[in-house]
Amino acid sequence: MADKAKWRIEKTKPHAELIAATLSGLLILTGWLLDNYGYGAESIIAFLLAFVIGGFAKAKEGIEATYENKQLNVEMLMIFAAIGSAIIGYWTEGAILIFIFSLSGALETYTMNKSHREISSLMELQPQEALLITNGEEKKVPVSELHVGDHILIKPGERVPADGTIIKGQSHIDEAAITGESMPVSKGNEEEVFAGTVNMTGSITVLVTKASHDTLFQKIIQLVQSAQSEKSPSQLFIERFEGTYVKVVLSVVFLMFFLPHFILGWSWQESFYRAMILLVVASPCALVASIMPATLSAISNGARHGILVKGGVHLENLSHLGAIAFDKTGTLTKGKPEVTEVIVKDGLMEEDIIWKAASIENHSTHPLANAIVKYAKRNINKDLFYPERLEDVPGWGVTAEINGEQWKIGKAAFVGKENVDYFANGLAKELASLGNTLVFIEINGELSALIALMDVVREETKLAIDHLKKQGIRTIMLTGDSEKTAQAIAAESHVDEYFAECLPEIKVEQIRLLKAKYKTVAMVGDGINDAPALAIANVGIAMGGGTDVALETADIVLMKNDLPRIAEAIHLSKRMNKIIKQNVVFSITVITLLISSNFFQMLDLPYGVIAHEGSTILVILNSLRLLKA
Repeated sequence: MADKAKWRIEKTKPHAELIAATLSGLLILTGWLLDNYGYGAESIIAFLLAFVIGGFAKAKEGIEATYENKQLNVEMLMIFAAIGSAIIGYWTEGAILIFIFSLSGALETYTMNKSHREISSLMELQPQEALLITNGEEKKVPVSELHVGDHILIKPGERVPADGTIIKGQSHIDEAAITGESMPVSKGNEEEVFAGTVNMTGSITVLVTKASHDTLFQKIIQLVQSAQSEKSPSQLFIERFEGTYVKVVLSVVFLMFFLPHFILGWSWQESFYRAMILLVVASPCALVASIMPATLSAISNGARHGILVKGGVHLENLSHLGAIAFDKTGTLTKGKPEVTEVIVKDGLMEEDIIWKAASIENHSTHPLANAIVKYAKRNINKDLFYPERLEDVPGWGVTAEINGEQWKIGKAAFVGKENVDYFANGLAKELASLGNTLVFIEINGELSALIALMDVVREETKLAIDHLKKQGIRTIMLTGDSEKTAQAIAAESHVDEYFAECLPEIKVEQIRLLKAKYKTVAMVGDGINDAPALAIANVGIAMGGGTDVALETADIVLMKNDLPRIAEAIHLSKRMNKIIKQNVVFSITVITLLISSNFFQMLDLPYGVIAHEGSTILVILNSLRLLKA
């Protein structure tokens, strides 16, 4: 609730600043009209009100920052410049300076809030209540009171209140708020749903798997809050530079009060006037605003497309990547084995063999058994049955009896290794060399079928790798699998090179070697064993469906497990850095031209005010371009 209250305050802040700037502008117009019609005293009162109303927010911000940091800042420079303008009788110019400065401040706050809003608005999407099912009865309870293991009912059109697994029903789920994917996803039994998503079509009963404070939804909010507070190296440099620069400007302004009068023969009024112009035009407002709005806009753009970046430094690093290392299982591949080939003995029906094998394997929790069951359910329109006898042989396989037939399902040595190659006509060796795991079926002591399974490469992997190669980035696969499997997956996924049989510490060492060779290196992974490598890489990228440890360790999270998003993130990083460079060059050029013009007495205060503050507004507007896809 505290976060929501804070967000509402932040949400109203740009409106308050904009209202203050507008009132300031109206008072300036009033003061100018009064002055033109000979009401001098009244015009000064109008200008004073414009100063106070338009400058209050920035003055407060500047004084507080000066007190906290023990050094002057840009806001204080603007306050001094406005006061100095009023002292020498330039009430209108001083008021205009305050007006434009407050307007640029309102615009900058709007930019910041706009960039935060893409994910912060998720707070409004979190349902406050859930329909808890207890002993067949429905009861509305606060989401905070849900526990792991509870059953909740979610009706069509309602938002999912907690992370969980569907145990009854089927529906289309709109996951745009979590993954950025606009198309609803069809989900049924044993499939995951996430808090904050929308149940579109059917009623579903969900088993709660995570507490309300530990949902993916909450993790997203925490990640974005972390990203908002972390600054890029460029931003940190500008902030360090600002303090020194302000001191230099104030020193030069102080000298300009006297030196031109004695050295160049300027009048006291001219010296003071030029010093006030210097105070205005030398302020690095545009330079200070060159980076943060652009960074937050880019982070917002990424979040909208399912790319969560934990800070500007990580987004900035992406554009400098020389190489990307990928974990295999769950990253380049789906992470779950799938049936790739079924070979049965002549005279036997493949459908019948798969149906009976799946009925046996349905009582096992082994990943290979689950894959066979899933394959049968997808391809055979028959209900599975319970065998007459079933016995698990740990480390080898399973035995069963079906209608008097004695079945064995397991590894080659379990069914008679000497018969395997002869049975498959040499195909077994070929399938194994391609990275397949082989499961054999023996019926009544005779080898009858072979099922090949493999953790298959994701459909989008090749496209993602090819895009990275086009950008000149070296791609490497790190896997704990055998040399043969690694070679097969590397060839299929198009990576440039691979390292097999990598334990977690070896992955870390490989990342160190890659960093020495390519300078800036990213690591992409999803498991606990990937966490050390994710931490040591310049940029750690986690798959959204990965383990909590990987998600917490990584710098960037791909919410939809969508590898092509990496290329998009790199493109976004390059766009951001390009716009930051444009902003910095433009702001420095404007400051240099205005300072030079002032020393040559070619610049009047009104034009200096408009040019300087106008450049700040242009820089912020340029940064806003990053909000677009």
